[in-house]
Amino acid sequence: MISKVILDNSSNVLNNRATLVELGIDFAIFWPTKTGLDKSILDATNPVRALFTAMKLHDYSNQAQGPEAKCKYTAIFVASPELIITEMTAYRPQTKKGDPRMWFKYLKDFANAGDAIAITIYDKTPYLFNLSQITLSIHQNTNDHIGQILKRLAITNNIAQDLLNKLRTIARRGAITSPTSGDTAIGIAIELALGIPTNSSKKPDYFGIEIKSARSSKSSNRSNLFAQVPNWQKSILKSSREILEKYGYQRNNDHKLYCTIQALKPNSQGLYLTLAENQEILFEKHIDDGDVVLWEAETLRQRLVEKHTETFWIEADSSFDKQGQELFYLKSITHTKAPLQSQLMPLLAEGIITVDHLIKRKGSNGQVSEKGPLFKINPEHLALLFPQPVKYELITP
Repeated sequence: MISKVILDNSSNVLNNRATLVELGIDFAIFWPTKTGLDKSILDATNPVRALFTAMKLHDYSNQAQGPEAKCKYTAIFVASPELIITEMTAYRPQTKKGDPRMWFKYLKDFANAGDAIAITIYDKTPYLFNLSQITLSIHQNTNDHIGQILKRLAITNNIAQDLLNKLRTIARRGAITSPTSGDTAIGIAIELALGIPTNSSKKPDYFGIEIKSARSSKSSNRSNLFAQVPNWQKSILKSSREILEKYGYQRNNDHKLYCTIQALKPNSQGLYLTLAENQEILFEKHIDDGDVVLWEAETLRQRLVEKHTETFWIEADSSFDKQGQELFYLKSITHTKAPLQSQLMPLLAEGIITVDHLIKRKGSNGQVSEKGPLFKINPEHLALLFPQPVKYELITP
């Protein structure tokens, strides 16, 4: 039987979370209730489901309802004086719309109601830490069984730590520059400094980690989440060319449609976003013409997860030298993992995530090019889409 030693949650839980973050161990937290413990029922919350999906342990969206579809996994309680092997059940009941549920055998011996329980995944196995009844910093640098588990889990973050160290080295060296100018210059400058070839691949930039960058001098800068064309087959307009021809404008010799579209109000071209009643289709509409194009929610969620399983959002100060060359000074990084897929469509509906068209045709007969549509978010709202973003200052006093 595991002893129930209650520690001071007010500081101990926060310190334990800080230790996990310091080690780069991704985790989600749940707090069992007395009713849940008595009835052996736990809600699989959004952060828990996102962690399970990102770590390829379990995907509730593909699970049927009912006892026949239950899935069982070996799990481990990380406790003193020993590790406890247990069993996790993931299921969706027939009742209440099949809300995602989970249960851990012997959880009542491991946790009290209201305790903060952290779940992390290693080698397709959930490891549970009772953050209310343990002090991880005591074990962090030891070779006892808890210290060994922490070291094992931290190994999975070597790539992120390597990238963070490289960016800190670049920041200490001072300004970096780009051979180009404009919005993409900062991203190209960072890729060159890291030795990453510039390409248009949809895959993450650095061994599975996506790198996004923005100038801190522009508070209105939004960060790109991903690019995704509409479902042309199901849309009223069938190409970027058709959108440009109908809603574009002339700028010198070029025909362009550079604009931001959001759900809260139409833009100057009369374009706006709206969601279907079931929130599973995103429409771009015109105030007079109605439907323009559409995206299916599942496609957008897949692109979000594909692009942002793990991301470094880099903020840099910008200035210009006497020759007009833009100089970038790396300032900070926000590290995110496992976006909450279920939040994508609501954030579009609330205008927090927006869409940019970047369509252009050079001259009267030139080829039409589309750099998007780009789905964007303001960096200050990352915490609405990603659980527990962690910020690192690259140069500390």
